[in-house]
Amino acid sequence: MKSLTLSLSLLTTISFFSCADNKDAGQTTSKEDTATVKIKEEAVSYQSDTTTFNGYITYDESKEGKRPVVLVVHEWWGLNDYVRNRAKQLAEMGYLAMAVDMYGGGKTADNPGDAEKLATPYYKNPQLAKTNLDAAFAKVKEYAQADTANVAAIGYCYGGYVVLNAAKLGANYNGVVSFHGGLGGAPINKDLLRSKIFVAHGGADPFVPEAEVAAFKKGMDSIGADYKFVAYPNATHAFTNPMATETGKKFKMPIEYNPAADSASWNDMKDFFATIFK
Repeated sequence: MKSLTLSLSLLTTISFFSCADNKDAGQTTSKEDTATVKIKEEAVSYQSDTTTFNGYITYDESKEGKRPVVLVVHEWWGLNDYVRNRAKQLAEMGYLAMAVDMYGGGKTADNPGDAEKLATPYYKNPQLAKTNLDAAFAKVKEYAQADTANVAAIGYCYGGYVVLNAAKLGANYNGVVSFHGGLGGAPINKDLLRSKIFVAHGGADPFVPEAEVAAFKKGMDSIGADYKFVAYPNATHAFTNPMATETGKKFKMPIEYNPAADSASWNDMKDFFATIFK
């Protein structure tokens, strides 16, 4: 990763290489009342073609009946503790959550070079990412607790790009949420887009320039899409990850944790869920 003196144009070309390392990250946003819940955590394996994926499913087993499903897509570092913690938080809120393995074999990276190698094929081919996400959803359908008529997908950085593109390519979710994800990829097609969309964007994110934001909004507006776009002031890329500041210093990346934007965006996601789940 280049130094912080990179020009904005070059930063744009590497924007998808910018999510914060989270292997030790805890969940620091507001906690739900966990006094009456019993969180079940399961490591699960599933197939797509010849690839085995290693995901993670969690839900409150003290609760009876079906509950909405939330697929959670990791940053470019792969499925690690940060995204598992997010999934557990969703389970505490009453959802069945699945942290999705997008790379296969549970692969993770601890440096930008390796993360780039893992993520690049999916940036180049959003349909490939959707295929892997579809395989994860197929696994969730095996659970009796899963209300598969009420499904959302959320993602962070790389994961935000993945879920937005899955929606643009026709994924039949009630809604998708992108936290500091890229806004490019597949074209916006009114005949394919079936999901409501919420974008939680860092207002000071150099990796998603204003031109990209404007193009995304223009495309959504042109087809009358049901979407919400919120830019959080002074929030950089990876603003939801408590490890972002440390990782930014380590790898000379312009990223930083922003607790106010983290909390606000999570609460905005809750409000969004209230509108899409019936």
